[in-house]
Amino acid sequence: MKVGIAADHGGYEMKQKIHILLNAKGHKVLDFGNLQYDRDDDYPDFAIPLARAVAEGVVERGVLLCGSGIGASIAANKIEGVRAAVCHDDFSARQGVENDNMNILCLGGLTTGVAVAWNCVKSFLAAKFSGAERHRRRLAKVSAVRRNPNVVYDVPAVPFTREAPLQLQRNCRAKGIGDSNDVA
Repeated sequence: MKVGIAADHGGYEMKQKIHILLNAKGHKVLDFGNLQYDRDDDYPDFAIPLARAVAEGVVERGVLLCGSGIGASIAANKIEGVRAAVCHDDFSARQGVENDNMNILCLGGLTTGVAVAWNCVKSFLAAKFSGAERHRRRLAKVSAVRRNPNVVYDVPAVPFTREAPLQLQRNCRAKGIGDSNDVA
């Protein structure tokens, strides 16, 4: 598989190790940097080019690292067609592809050990999107929101006002649920 990989300083060391393991498994790896350790670099500088490459089909999937994986995930998801998520276990990495058609795995270079990260990468790359109707339907809803942020689904609105917590307390007391200190 053609895999893109990228990391800022927080994921640089792990990226180097994952890159070697990917090559050893026969994957063609395209490195989007950073190509050297630089403690002052910024994750968007590497996340965005990798995300664009995934969205455009230059690479089939991406592995993206930063200190926690979170910033890189947020940046990558700004690109249309990208479905990036932070995973800390191989189940999530596999299911993210099978159910949500995740195409970028984000990892925390400072929060995840190399062995766990490598298991996540293997599960992520081996997984295939199920294509089940319910998964396609859910992804269509996510895409619809990107196209029209005002789209509304069949979910009842829950108004929130300053009075809402007080009303919740009154309702709970009336139903004999906890005391007022347990709710709010």
